[in-house]
Amino acid sequence: MDSAVTATERIRIVLVGTQHPGNIGAAARAMKTMGLSRLALVAPQRFPHAEAEAMAAGADDVLAAATLHDTLADAIADCRWVAGCTARDRRIALAQSAPREAAAQALARAADGEVALVFGRERTGLENHELQLCHAAVHIPANPEYSSLNLAQAVQVLAYEVRIAALAGRSGEAVLSPLGHREPPASHAQMEGFFGQLAETLDAIDFHKGRTPDAALHKLRRLFLRAQPDEREVRLLRGVLADAQRMARLAAARADDEDAH
Repeated sequence: MDSAVTATERIRIVLVGTQHPGNIGAAARAMKTMGLSRLALVAPQRFPHAEAEAMAAGADDVLAAATLHDTLADAIADCRWVAGCTARDRRIALAQSAPREAAAQALARAADGEVALVFGRERTGLENHELQLCHAAVHIPANPEYSSLNLAQAVQVLAYEVRIAALAGRSGEAVLSPLGHREPPASHAQMEGFFGQLAETLDAIDFHKGRTPDAALHKLRRLFLRAQPDEREVRLLRGVLADAQRMARLAAARADDEDAH
C-alpha cells in the first residue's frame, strides 16, 4: 500500500470566513494541481457562487465535494493534528514552522489520522480563539517589505510542499509517523471534551482562587496538545478528573452539613 497516497488523502484544506468566492475557486484549483482534493469551508460569506466555479478552472469536483461548517471546531472535530497558517507573532503560544517543515509533519501525522491545514480570512486571518484550536502555526516567510499574499497563493504554497513531501516518500525517503507504534492520538473533539471537563474541574477545586482562569487554561491546553495523548490516555485523564470532581462535591456537601449544625 502506498502510505504517501493514503496520508495525502487524509489531509484537508480548511478555509475560514472566506469573503470572496473567487478565492475559494482559486484555492480549489491550487489544491487539485498538487493532488489534494478535500476542502472544508467554515462560514464562507458567499458560496456556492458562479465566481468560485469560474476561478476553479476545472477543479469543479473539489468544489462539489467541499463540506460546509458553521465553526472551525466543527470542521476539524475528527482531526488528530491541525496547523493554522498565520503571520509570525511572538504572542502566539504555538510551535511555528515554515511550510516545508509543516507539510512534512502534516504528512507524517496523516499516517495516524485526519489532518487539517487551516487558512483564515483574507484581511484578518485566524482569530485568537481559532488559533487556540490548532496544534501548530505555519508561517510563510514572504518578503517583509511586501508580505501581502493572496489566500489562494498561500494554499498553493502549502499544497506544493505537501506534494513534494509525498513524492519524497514515494521515492524511498519515507516520512515516518512521529508517533512510532503508539495508538493514534485523540481526535480534536475528544480533546475539546477533555478541556471542557478540565475547566470544570479546576473551578470545582477552586484552583484559580479568584484569578482569571484563561492564562492557566491556555498553558494547560498547550501542554496537552503538545503531548498528543491517545484515546485511552484521554479516557484515563478524564477518569482522574471525574474522581476529582466527585471528591469536590463530597467536600462541599460536608462543608454544608457542618454549616447547618
